[in-house]
Amino acid sequence: KTTNMEAADEFMKYRSPLVSRYASKEMAYNFSDSKKFTTWRKLWIYLAKAEKSLGLPITEAQIQEMESHQRDIDFAMAAEEERKLRHDVMAHVHTFAHCCPAAAPIIHLGATSCYVGDNTDLIVLRDGFDILLPKLARVIDRLANFAEMYADLPTLGFTHYQPAQLTTVGKRACLWLQDLTMDIRNLQRARDDLRFRGVKGTTGTQASFLQLFQGDHDKVEELDRLVTEMASFKKSYLVTGQTYSRKVDIDCLSSLASLGASVHKICTDIRLLANLKEIEEPFEKEQIGSSAMPYKRNPMRAERCCSLARHLVALMADPLQTASVQWLERTLDDSANRRISLAESFLTADIILSTLQNISEGLVVYPKVIERHIRQELPFMATENIIMAMVKAGGNRQDCHEKIRVLSQEAAAVVKQEGGDNDLLARVQRDPYFAPILGQLDAILDPRTFIGRAPQQVSRFLSEEVRPLLEPFRAKMDVKIELEL
Repeated sequence: KTTNMEAADEFMKYRSPLVSRYASKEMAYNFSDSKKFTTWRKLWIYLAKAEKSLGLPITEAQIQEMESHQRDIDFAMAAEEERKLRHDVMAHVHTFAHCCPAAAPIIHLGATSCYVGDNTDLIVLRDGFDILLPKLARVIDRLANFAEMYADLPTLGFTHYQPAQLTTVGKRACLWLQDLTMDIRNLQRARDDLRFRGVKGTTGTQASFLQLFQGDHDKVEELDRLVTEMASFKKSYLVTGQTYSRKVDIDCLSSLASLGASVHKICTDIRLLANLKEIEEPFEKEQIGSSAMPYKRNPMRAERCCSLARHLVALMADPLQTASVQWLERTLDDSANRRISLAESFLTADIILSTLQNISEGLVVYPKVIERHIRQELPFMATENIIMAMVKAGGNRQDCHEKIRVLSQEAAAVVKQEGGDNDLLARVQRDPYFAPILGQLDAILDPRTFIGRAPQQVSRFLSEEVRPLLEPFRAKMDVKIELEL
């Protein structure tokens, strides 16, 4: 009965859909309290080990005691301590000290709250990128396979969403890939540019640590280096205020917002093509597209991506404004905002990549529909080729142009005013003026002659720019996505 009441209570308060409905377990854990506070304890252990190695009176028994209690966090006690102290870090210092009485005097020695707060954030950001990068690589891989498969399948190109010159299905996919390859480089650079805050003290001057080591600057620098190395960072920021510069958050979240823009564009294209019935996202055997219209096959995966991508792009305003108002060495008006914006950016990017991988693994192409659309538009696009063929056969360009203009207007009226099919080709075939080239019309109207170098561009782009980017992720490339809808 108690269990049922507790379960019901969960539905009496707001739960973030990003966690309860969408994001992967690994990304949800990355921003969990468990990850956060066990990392705080790791950082206190790193600090104690480094301080001990540099001569401070810390014993191995104290460190072992801390290590043995790293994961057994009494969250209820921590919550009660925070209620009393109104300070989350000190609440957890007291909670850790309660189960580590021998180590209690040296936990958090010389440090400020941002030692655990900011350094943990940097670890979480780095680990978040490490979750996202293989997912983005898999999306790129699936779309590259798709582009390769349809590299030479002609399709109508669109500018202004009006029919334009032909391209190929694979070439269009390469436009998507071009954006995503920029994104994977941006994410990798943002990840690799991250540094550790290290041990810098309350205003970033390391004054408390200089006092601990009795004015020995070399030991203070070595302490910073040792802790940075234990946390698996290659470098720490040489200068900080109380916090690391909040422009670091801008750098990280801008790469994610840019990814969001790319995904929104890709999934909008898929939605437009689904309306044309040329390409569809995967559709489950028993999936219902509409409660009222049984025939519908809504592109709900692509719509989900667009919906969440808008949120990801919108989150970019938070770190920009936060960084701009960090007075002097820091203010605390960053804290509440960052608890939301950092986590939500990574959680949102996580689910749109999982969803896009699912879409890209099951895209369905309908060549016959694509061919029909080409037939409806190609005669208009081929008029210049018909004129050139007539000139080669001895005709006058201006006379031929006028003939084609009149016939094109008549055919366009049939399409637009009568709702009929484009009959320009039939009109050309019936007009004795075009008798010299009738035998060439099939070749002139072959869609493959209108796609230019699209297949060659696909091949070169995939081999020179896309495949090499995926090499570092080969070991994680075979992961499939089971998408909860």
